[in-house]
Amino acid sequence: EVQVVESGGGSAQVGGSLRLSCTASGLSTGVFDMGWYRQTPTNECELVSSIDTDGAIYYVDSVEGRFTISQDIAKDTHYLSMNSLKVEDTAVYYCAISELGFPKKYPRCSIGRALDGWGQGTPVTVSA
Repeated sequence: EVQVVESGGGSAQVGGSLRLSCTASGLSTGVFDMGWYRQTPTNECELVSSIDTDGAIYYVDSVEGRFTISQDIAKDTHYLSMNSLKVEDTAVYYCAISELGFPKKYPRCSIGRALDGWGQGTPVTVSA
């Protein structure tokens, strides 16, 4: 059974930084894509960033240049470094693991539990 544990959420001011971590167990990270979704206060669930097994990286336009996804395969952990935070980055962030890639959006993040691995969600609040 795949288990996913997230950490690193919290509060920051506009322009600040946070780093999210996601550690998976019960799988071999070399054959799974890793990603992050977020559920905004308006209830949209969007793919924020992902990295696939070939190292190809995706960022949603709104975080391009500010967020960086990375992974430590030896630790079965991947990270989302978030810099130059904006109020609109406020959301609950979910770590996701998939053997077959990620949809760009879900109507709601609870649907993401159907993926191979899904975290419990970590809140990020950015204030002015």
